[in-house]
Amino acid sequence: MEYNDIKENDIGRMGVLMALLTIPAIFLFVGIGYEIINGGSVASIFKGFTAIVLSPTILITDFIKVGGIAATFINVALVGFINIYLIHRYRLKINGVILAAFFTVLGFSFFGKNLYNILPIYFGGYLYTKYQKISFKEVIVVVMFGTALSPMISEISFSGILHPIIAIIVAITTGIFIGFVIAPLSSHMLKFHDGYNLYNIGFTSGIIGTLLTSVLRSFGLVVEPVNIISDENQGIIIILLLIFFFGLMILGLCINRRAFRDYHTILHYRGRLITDFTHLVGYGITFLNMSLLGFLSLFYVLAIGGKLNGPVLAGVFTVVGFGAFGKHIKNCFPVAIGVIAAALFFGYDISAPSIIMSVLFSTTLAPIAGTFGPLIGFLAGVLHMILVTNVGYIHGGINLYNNGFSGGIVASVLIPMLDAFKKEN
Repeated sequence: MEYNDIKENDIGRMGVLMALLTIPAIFLFVGIGYEIINGGSVASIFKGFTAIVLSPTILITDFIKVGGIAATFINVALVGFINIYLIHRYRLKINGVILAAFFTVLGFSFFGKNLYNILPIYFGGYLYTKYQKISFKEVIVVVMFGTALSPMISEISFSGILHPIIAIIVAITTGIFIGFVIAPLSSHMLKFHDGYNLYNIGFTSGIIGTLLTSVLRSFGLVVEPVNIISDENQGIIIILLLIFFFGLMILGLCINRRAFRDYHTILHYRGRLITDFTHLVGYGITFLNMSLLGFLSLFYVLAIGGKLNGPVLAGVFTVVGFGAFGKHIKNCFPVAIGVIAAALFFGYDISAPSIIMSVLFSTTLAPIAGTFGPLIGFLAGVLHMILVTNVGYIHGGINLYNNGFSGGIVASVLIPMLDAFKKEN
């Protein structure tokens, strides 16, 4: 069944945009209200927000731990508003990749991305379009994903490796450079994994991050990953996630009352880039799929005793976002099981944030399971688990999409091997 065969209530572009706008708006009001209810003030929120902006943000820097829940929610809201403004300003069609980009950037605003370190990358992307004499709307999505390297700006600015004024100048220049080159590089990097790694920008960012980190190390400036993570669950976060996921489900059912009955149609798609579910099955089933992936991700984290800290929330939101762009229950499940099995085999604590992140983000390889079946998907998950725990040192933690980098390597090696065993008809 194709999209044209599915009857939906047309809520229009502005309707979807307003639905997305409610998410950062809720974070803004809940963040302010949470601080006031708990005896805080605007000054305390500002203090926490300042701590977030001035932190180096290298993997893994949990903003909930650095600045508190209220300040983190404010950061999420502001980053969300900026991206919605760009979507509206350039009249972008809200398709699968826009939804994936928006939710991914929103999720990583819980750790790694803030107002200061994303803007130079956006500006670099804008300069690239001026240089190439094309519209900024053509690269906005790539630049949104390209903020994976935003910790490089914060690391150079605030880690004390250079004089403060020089550090900020170098950092902003580096961010502009990243934004300028991310679009042309990402299109070439797609050839490495042939579209089987959904986080293509994560792979591209890993390459750029490795190059930049190597340059810094050549000057004796060492960039090392950190581990600043909140270790407790907050009830307000669980409540908000449940509200968001129920909201997506209700929105999907309002658009398409047959969404549950027709949900099986989405499971037939392999997920390989580019698989835009909003075009293939419509907004109704797409929002339902995003909702179901969100519920499953949340319940998994809680069931194993995990904590909903910044990095884990980034994983949950990213899975939800890509529920519009390649991921569904059928092609995600084998890969995630492969990661869990490998983690247990090697003696890792599956409730540790790093392992939960690996499970959630490993679904970048969902197209492999969708194309080659669950057994190969399971194998891809095992290989991903082995690799992702070791590649962080290469880029020093400045690439927030470390799993995308790992996924790109796994896909670029595994796919040619599978093709080698194909028998020609």
